[in-house]
Amino acid sequence: MTLLGEFALWIALPVTAWGMILGYVGGRTQRGDLVLSAERSIYASFGLLTIASIGVTAAFLNDRFDYWYVSNYSNANLEFFYKVTGLWAGQRGSLLFWATLLGFFAVICALTNRQKNREFMPYVVGVLQTILFFFVVVLLFANVNPFERLVVNGMPMTPADGRGLNPQLQSYWMTIHPPTLYLGFTSFSIPFAFAVAALLNGRLDARWIQLTRRWILTSWFFLSVGIVMGMRWAYEELGWGGYWFWDPVENASLLPWLTATAFLHSIQIQENRGMLKVWNMSLVLMTFLLTVFATFLTRSGLIESVHSFAQNLAIAYIFLGFMAAVLAICTVLIVYRLPQLRSENQIESFLSRESAFLFNNLMLLGAAFTVMWGTMFPLISEAVTGQQISVGPPFFNRVNLPIGLILLALVGIGPVIAWRRATKKNLQKNFQIPVGVMIGTGVVLWILGARHPLALVTWSLSAFVLTIITTEFYKGTRARARIEGEGYALAFIHLITRNRRRWGGYIVHIGFVSLCVAFAGAAYNTDARFNVQPGDRVEVTSPYGHTYELTYDGLSISRGMGQRNLIWQAIATVSVSRNGKPLGIMTTEKRQYTNRGTQPMTEVAINSNLQEDLYLILSALNDIQGALAADSDAQGIDLQVLVKPLVIWIWIGCLLLAIGTIIALWPNVDRRRSSGVEPAVEPALAGAD
Repeated sequence: MTLLGEFALWIALPVTAWGMILGYVGGRTQRGDLVLSAERSIYASFGLLTIASIGVTAAFLNDRFDYWYVSNYSNANLEFFYKVTGLWAGQRGSLLFWATLLGFFAVICALTNRQKNREFMPYVVGVLQTILFFFVVVLLFANVNPFERLVVNGMPMTPADGRGLNPQLQSYWMTIHPPTLYLGFTSFSIPFAFAVAALLNGRLDARWIQLTRRWILTSWFFLSVGIVMGMRWAYEELGWGGYWFWDPVENASLLPWLTATAFLHSIQIQENRGMLKVWNMSLVLMTFLLTVFATFLTRSGLIESVHSFAQNLAIAYIFLGFMAAVLAICTVLIVYRLPQLRSENQIESFLSRESAFLFNNLMLLGAAFTVMWGTMFPLISEAVTGQQISVGPPFFNRVNLPIGLILLALVGIGPVIAWRRATKKNLQKNFQIPVGVMIGTGVVLWILGARHPLALVTWSLSAFVLTIITTEFYKGTRARARIEGEGYALAFIHLITRNRRRWGGYIVHIGFVSLCVAFAGAAYNTDARFNVQPGDRVEVTSPYGHTYELTYDGLSISRGMGQRNLIWQAIATVSVSRNGKPLGIMTTEKRQYTNRGTQPMTEVAINSNLQEDLYLILSALNDIQGALAADSDAQGIDLQVLVKPLVIWIWIGCLLLAIGTIIALWPNVDRRRSSGVEPAVEPALAGAD
């Protein structure tokens, strides 16, 4: 099967090239036979890439250590589940997986448009096959072929065992985090392909946006969930007590999310007011390039990161060349079509929904620029001066926190301010009560002891936004209950189902507010460190006034038995109670592996509730070598105790984001659609409404 997968990858090269050429030629000449052949090449390409992916997976499952990729990312003792996920564990397999997912989405696109949107499809197929062709070329000719045999000193070699997977990647969250992000990256290629098709065929009204709206939301959904999954992995596995460190790879995934969010908002202005056509074309191009950039940055070897999978710099120039070519071609097309991309209307007032959306876009792009600059500046500095200057969290926080507060305010303002021009009556009606609640919340929190300025402002703005959203739900439910004679519960359900885009967008907003509330809680983190011996008891007071009593019961040290390349494992047991009420036993560990250097790895212990997380870290062992030599379990340790308020609301917020997006994606089924009449465009999405 592995050999068949290798052949399939080589066959995919001419197939994707064939589909790419016929797509453009068929679109230009309007020849149906060429277009049909190009579309069929999509199915063939996906089938071939799927076979290649199965071949790589089979090599992992069969312990084919004669392959370089398997030898470096697996071993005989690796669990079955992690062998399956070896496909995306490293640079080579992950690039193949990226291409396979894109092939999957391309097939869905071709199938769903067999009998419609024919003016777009030839060029859509051509663009998608161009992207697939690029990735197949990279896999075959950039020294990242997953089927490359292991060669030592010019001779083929089959080691008895492999190096094994990085233990930090042997996590449930890490196995689903990269595929989820890849789903977001690859699915955005579909809107990009339709945008390029619109530029090529001259259909530059809002039609291409309407055709790809669900694709845009799908991509945004996977990007959002994938980013939060990565945060969860970092929180549980890296052992430093946080969930976001502005790591270059974290930033790389955030960049397309920021521009995709801006795009989701600005397309509503084009749909409703015929404005920002050039802006939207630029945003879809920028977002696609950033999805490729995120893949490039992680796998080029240019940056150092615990998330990075790269081993060589060869593909860096290829990726940069591809992105430069795409940027140049699309820029030429946009300039060529400028007369047809003129706005049909102008912004009439600063106090309008158009202005709110545009300002929202500017803030999101400002955040994207900041993140991009901070991520790339060390590389630029090294190239110019020969010295690499690190850019850490203080820089990103200093610039992005004010931007985040403005965006939070706009989440409340955008959905309810009027189109064209907001009147004094409109402003009073929609904002008088929310502003009062915001001020009241700030006063109450101040009285209760909240003194951190950013946290206080964030929580007050969150109250402002939630009041607006709650009021909208209440008014809509009450009106429907009165008109239809339904109970409030049934009216609430029907309200959502009759306009899923709008109300799903509101639920997404609530999820975003939940995230902001949780992020602000970090201002009140408690960090205490103790050197304890077995039987010692320590206390830590949380920001809420709870007293945690921790009794260190002892340390259990065991030698590794080959499983997961483990040399030794030290488990510290701690009995925990809160305000005198037992919470149970928590264990935190240190582990040493044979295949990842000499630095021990940490497994943390976490106890979560709606208010706060208790987070224990075994930060150091007093005498691990002596303990191993003497087989003694009675050892002192350095114990770090963190109390982190509101962290659980990050994960709840992600769940709300997912629920809201799924609701917005779900097709509306109402009397207008069932009668064949297309409803008017509703002003709502996963962004502002």
